[in-house]
Amino acid sequence: MIKLTVFFDDPFWVGVFERLEEDKLEICRVVFGQEPKDNEIYEFILKNFYKLQFSNSISVDVKAETKVNPKRMQRKIRRALQEKGIGTKAQQALKLDCETRKIERKVLSKEKREREEEIKFQKKQEKKKQKKKGH
Repeated sequence: MIKLTVFFDDPFWVGVFERLEEDKLEICRVVFGQEPKDNEIYEFILKNFYKLQFSNSISVDVKAETKVNPKRMQRKIRRALQEKGIGTKAQQALKLDCETRKIERKVLSKEKREREEEIKFQKKQEKKKQKKKGH
């Protein structure tokens, strides 16, 4: 099951894709910029859905669906349409994904900085050797 929630997160319009497969929830956040129209969202989904990078999956317990009274279903749908923003599980998944990316970014930048320092040190050592050879 896939769900898209579009909401205004000042100053941009944001879409959050929630993908639920086998009790696993995956989230992807997309920034639209100005308010997207229905046909623009549809076009975006057709062109870019398979390129989206979803977060790592988190396990979610799903209740088995039973027969629901049609009037109750209508009320449930109306409430879902009036809701602003995204669900708490989706927010947790987004936060978790953001934190893991932050950690990965820190590790990569540290490795890069250490490589650059090592190269700089090697160049200094080479320069010292060249000076000694000259005299």
